[in-house]
Amino acid sequence: MTASRMISITKQLHRHLWQHLPYHWRRSALFLLSSFLAPRPAAKAAPQPPIYVAGALSTASGLGQSARLCHDALKANGEFPVFGVDLTSALMQPEDAAFAFADGWNRRGPGTLILHVNAPFVPLALWRLGQRFVSDKHIIGVWHWELPRTPADWRHGAPFVHEIWVSSRFAADAVQPIAAGRPVRVVPLPVALQGPVPVASTRPPGRPFTVLTVFNAASSIARKNPLAAIAAFRLAFGDDPSARLIVKAANASVFPPGFAMIENAVRAANNIVLISETMSDSEIDKLYRDSDVVLSLHRSEGFGLILAEAMIRGLPVVATDWSGNVDFVTAQTGIPVPYRLIPAEDPQGTYQHPELNWADADVTAAADALRRLRHDPELARRLGETAAAFVAQAFSAQSYSDTVRRQLRADLGSPN
Repeated sequence: MTASRMISITKQLHRHLWQHLPYHWRRSALFLLSSFLAPRPAAKAAPQPPIYVAGALSTASGLGQSARLCHDALKANGEFPVFGVDLTSALMQPEDAAFAFADGWNRRGPGTLILHVNAPFVPLALWRLGQRFVSDKHIIGVWHWELPRTPADWRHGAPFVHEIWVSSRFAADAVQPIAAGRPVRVVPLPVALQGPVPVASTRPPGRPFTVLTVFNAASSIARKNPLAAIAAFRLAFGDDPSARLIVKAANASVFPPGFAMIENAVRAANNIVLISETMSDSEIDKLYRDSDVVLSLHRSEGFGLILAEAMIRGLPVVATDWSGNVDFVTAQTGIPVPYRLIPAEDPQGTYQHPELNWADADVTAAADALRRLRHDPELARRLGETAAAFVAQAFSAQSYSDTVRRQLRADLGSPN
């Protein structure tokens, strides 16, 4: 049976039968079956060129963006051949992000596979790639998780990789207990591919002081916690028309009850704009350019991509002082917000782990921070400049490529 025919049958089963089974049954069955069928990597496959960056390259998600950034950073370095392997369809993800790459799906032989697929789905990804592709390749699992410990089903992924990369120390601590002896390395995302992004140094006359908060509902509304951002803005500025909050939501239809709560929270506020439509990269960039501060009162982040993207643009950020973003959001580069720890309870189910804790940001402290930034433009400018300089150095394409070379402990050589 051809791979395309197998994918077609899988999609039909998913549509007509799979989705009617209980969620936990589906996950358990999928992980057990794919673990049985997936090809095992060669025990001593050495890291070497070419590099294959695999993941949901055509999906507008954090994991998809992680793969795209990795690909583009290594490609820009130009020292070794880089191919993309798009697993969007194979993993039954939506195709809602355009991305150009040299397709490496049908290439055989040794190489290094950087697989941007979280641990439970690694066997499924390798099954779809097939034994002929996987054979002799050094496999790196790039995993993103946002709680202090990983779920038990993450153990399915460890036997199928040679090493594990994460984007923060927080994620490393979470993954280490289930790594089964594999090295766990912190490799931050190369957010600053093109260096600092110029922004206006002063707010144009007539434009309100603008706060931007961005979240993807598919990544859990409870975790992203936009209701806290709305509450902090309302506490700071009330109905003041000279202040504005922009709430940018992606995949709003994923969890209608949660999005309805957000709509109710902003309905009576004339100075809050809720955007749920899909936007292009240039439109998202304009949102940043039209903003004065980015606010994230998340409950937990594995890295904090939105914050890093704001910082490279020279925008001050106000963010919960917990989890992955503490690696780069400090008192020198932003305004960390104090918090208390509460059980991780998620009505969407993705992060329903009440035996673990996540952060509940101090809304009053966040409101104070917003008022400080509005009334002290010099503070905002200084934080933004320091943040941009830090991210440009720490999260650059060159820094990422250098880290890859060091982490692989080998000279990857020149393109051939």
